[in-house]
Amino acid sequence: MTTFDDRENAFEAKFARDEDLRFKATARRNRYLGLWAAEQLGISGSEADAYAKDVIRADFLEPGDEDVIAKVLTDFKAKGVAVDDKALRRKILELTGQALAEIEAGK
Repeated sequence: MTTFDDRENAFEAKFARDEDLRFKATARRNRYLGLWAAEQLGISGSEADAYAKDVIRADFLEPGDEDVIAKVLTDFKAKGVAVDDKALRRKILELTGQALAEIEAGK
């Protein structure tokens, strides 16, 4: 194997690790977001866990975070929860950082 092949394999392995980390962090972030949103909606216990799973599933509708944001904002609007788009996006950034830190720490 040549140095070029070794380097190519290393880049491919890093890309795979980064994608795996991104997927895990996004799923964890969406779970945390769902639990936080459930709390805002007055949902607790097993219903909150079910709602968090719905938020995770919403992320598979289209690429990016817009599907998750739309779901949560729609649910907030239906229940009269006063959280706007900017506040929700800030919460998503906060939870993304939390999820990444936990995964990198091996939690």
